[in-house]
Amino acid sequence: MATPNGARNWPRTAVAITVAVLLVVGSAVVVYRVLAPAEVSTPASADYPAPVTVRPGVVGTLNAAPLIVDDRIRVYATTRQIRADRPVDAPTRRTPYWSYRRWPAQVAGLVAEGGTVVTRWSDGELVALDARTGAVRWRATGPRPGHGYHGRRTGAATVYAPTGLYTARTSAGRPVLVVGGTADRRGIDLDTGRELWRLAADPACSDGGPDDEAAAGAGQGLTTTDGFFAVLDNCAGARDVEFHDVATGTLAGRWRPDDSGQPIQVSPVGCAAGRSGCRALRTVSGGVTRGWLVDGVRPVPAPALDAPEAVLVDEVAVAPGGTGLVARSVRTGAELWRWSEAGQARLVAAQPGRVHLRTAGGDLVTLDAATGAELSRFPFTYGRDSTTWSPGFAYAAGGFVAVERLAEPVDPAAGDDRYYLAAQPVILAGT
Repeated sequence: MATPNGARNWPRTAVAITVAVLLVVGSAVVVYRVLAPAEVSTPASADYPAPVTVRPGVVGTLNAAPLIVDDRIRVYATTRQIRADRPVDAPTRRTPYWSYRRWPAQVAGLVAEGGTVVTRWSDGELVALDARTGAVRWRATGPRPGHGYHGRRTGAATVYAPTGLYTARTSAGRPVLVVGGTADRRGIDLDTGRELWRLAADPACSDGGPDDEAAAGAGQGLTTTDGFFAVLDNCAGARDVEFHDVATGTLAGRWRPDDSGQPIQVSPVGCAAGRSGCRALRTVSGGVTRGWLVDGVRPVPAPALDAPEAVLVDEVAVAPGGTGLVARSVRTGAELWRWSEAGQARLVAAQPGRVHLRTAGGDLVTLDAATGAELSRFPFTYGRDSTTWSPGFAYAAGGFVAVERLAEPVDPAAGDDRYYLAAQPVILAGT
């Protein structure tokens, strides 16, 4: 008896169905592996490097902004990865000493304290890494930042000016991480990741900004050297600064620079990094700019810091004056020294004991903050790179200076190829 065509073709149909199912399953597995949340930690496989001896001169150029941690390694941020390299004075980026990556979250901020590197992610996750090994020390769920990676090509904004991420120390010396998000602000023990306190953000006080920093007054939070977190109270129409104890979150006091009732803006001055560990602040109210030394919850006037470009180094306020700089005692206003030369010099960065400026001729000059004496001077360029550029983000630590070089005329709306001077836009120098 003849076999029906359907019966004869069934084995082939079954095979085709099986192959199709396997292809679908295989594709699903591939898609899951690619898109599923993931974490990849590659710890260090070599010994922790020793601190380097700083020698004056240009070290090299980098394609990313380095955060110098523990005077031994450089840490960088990209969209979804944190990586470290060594030594600190390498002329280019090296093979990672360690790295840490998450997906699909993006890096929203990075800070370091001692031997701990704390990373903040767009999903609110906080991950602390051991600087020596890159291993995860702790992880905690923090408030969502309301944004992702903001660092462009170099990562400088994420590394040098993270939004809503601050380090501080309590009056007893305990390190604390202060984190602000869309719904609240939190204090976290930096050694363990344990939450110490939480302050809810009042939705009625929000100005509709994308994150807590906007709701708190356009990003005007900062931590002080005497254990407070200072932030504008938007419920008061941005007219008062609140000081919260970083150990408990308790409101320790409210302050305003004058009785005009005008809204104020606040910017940090003399900070250890970003908006953390600040010794002073500057306010703008009714068109008047004033500098203040932070003294508990009652800042005291510091006229030597009134100029918007003035910096605080130790007990010295340094500000542009004529074609150079004028240094005054931050407490008395007495002039301490002057420095000048032909052409306009520009302050680019400062660190304990040192002030760094770029001259009209393109030299990087480092001055002793106490005396104004020149500690070093050299052309601030590398190889055949152009000397015509404007400084972007600048960072100084451990005797080193790193500066973003922006193509002139500077156009923040331009793509990275036009915005930055070169493919290696960050110039690094020892001073």
